[in-house]
Amino acid sequence: QVQLVESGGASVQAGGSLRISCLASGISTSNAYMGWFRQAPGKGREGVATISPIRTTYYHDAVKGRFTISRDNADNTLFLQMTTLKPEDTAMYYCAAAVSNRGYSWLNPASFSYWGQGTQVTVSS
Repeated sequence: QVQLVESGGASVQAGGSLRISCLASGISTSNAYMGWFRQAPGKGREGVATISPIRTTYYHDAVKGRFTISRDNADNTLFLQMTTLKPEDTAMYYCAAAVSNRGYSWLNPASFSYWGQGTQVTVSS
């Protein structure tokens, strides 16, 4: 049974930094596409950053240069380092995993089969 558990969400000031984590079990992060998605109130879920088994990364244009996705295969953990945070980054952040290619973009939530419960990131101005 695959489980993804996010942690590290917090309330921060604009311009600040935060790192969120996702501990995976029942799946190997080294063999899966892993990703971070976010959903703000009243909006759809959008892809933030994803990483392939060979560490190819994909980023939403709005976070390029500010966010970095990485993983620690030894600990089966996915990270998202966020810097220069903006109020528009406020959202619930979800970790996701995929073990097969469904033919969608890797920033499309439809590509991912497994989801965590989310961790809240709030950025105040």
